[in-house]
Amino acid sequence: MLNAVKELPEQPNLTLHTIGYVRTGKSVKFEALHQPDESKEEQSVLEIIPHEEYRIALQDLSGFSRIWLIWWFHRNDTWRPLVLPPRGPSQRRGVFATRSPHRPNPIGMTPVKLLGVDGYNLLLGPCDLVDGTPIFDIKPYIPAYDAFPEEKSGWLDDVDTWMAQPARYRMRYDSLAELQAQWLQDEWQIDFMARAEELLERDPSPHRTRRIRKRGAEIHEMGCGAWRIRFCIDQNEVIVREIAPGYPLQTLIGEYGAEVPDRDAQLAFLSQWPLSADFPSRLKM
Repeated sequence: MLNAVKELPEQPNLTLHTIGYVRTGKSVKFEALHQPDESKEEQSVLEIIPHEEYRIALQDLSGFSRIWLIWWFHRNDTWRPLVLPPRGPSQRRGVFATRSPHRPNPIGMTPVKLLGVDGYNLLLGPCDLVDGTPIFDIKPYIPAYDAFPEEKSGWLDDVDTWMAQPARYRMRYDSLAELQAQWLQDEWQIDFMARAEELLERDPSPHRTRRIRKRGAEIHEMGCGAWRIRFCIDQNEVIVREIAPGYPLQTLIGEYGAEVPDRDAQLAFLSQWPLSADFPSRLKM
C-alpha cells in the first residue's frame, strides 16, 4: 500500500488570498455530501471579507442563478496518489481520476445555486462544504460553456450501473438502536441514519473512506461524523445494535471539549446511556 505523501519536490511559491468563508452549519465531513443534494431545502451563506474592492467585484453577479466556488480543503495536510472512493465497489483509483479531498494541492471546486446577493453575503442553495471553508474565487456558471452532459464519465459510469442495482443488504434495528436514533432526532434534531443506510445497504464491509471497521469478531463500527453506529452482518442483513458518541467522556469534559461537534448532545446521550462506552463486552453475540 502506498503511504501518504507529506512533502512534494520544492517548487516556486504561489500566493493565494482568501476572499471569504462559507457558513453551512455542517461541522463534520459526514454531513457534507460529495455533491450537493439540491432536492433538499437548504441555504448556506458565503461571507465575503469586507473590502471595498471585493464589494465592487460583486457587481453584476446577482444576474446569475448558479456560480462556481473555488476553495481549499483546509482540514487536509496529506495526499495519496491512489485513493479509495466512497461510492461503488472497494477499488483504489488514481487521485486525478477522482474528486478526493486528499490531493497534491487540496483545491476544490463546486457549482452552487446563487439565491441572492446581500451586501457582502452571498445566499447559496445546498452546498457540499463544511462550515468555515475558505473561498479563493467565484466564477459565474455559464450553461453554454460549463455543461457537457453527453461526455463520458470514465469509471464512474460503471459505478452508476452498480448503484442502479437493487441494494444487496437490508437494514434492521435492535430496540436499543431504534430508541437512540429516535431520541437524537426528537431531542437534538440529529439524524444521520438515512445517509448511513445508503452506504451500508450497498456494502457494509470494512472500508477506510466510508469509515467502517471491525471492532470484534462479529461487530462492525461506522463513523458518522461525531457519532458511531455499531452493527453486525447476518447474511443479507445489517443489524444495527446501538449508536454511540464518537468521543470519550474525558474529551467531552476536557480542556478542548467545547470544540467537539455535537458536544452537548453527546453529553446528554451519555447521561441517558452511560454504558455506551462499555465496548465490546456488552455487544458480544
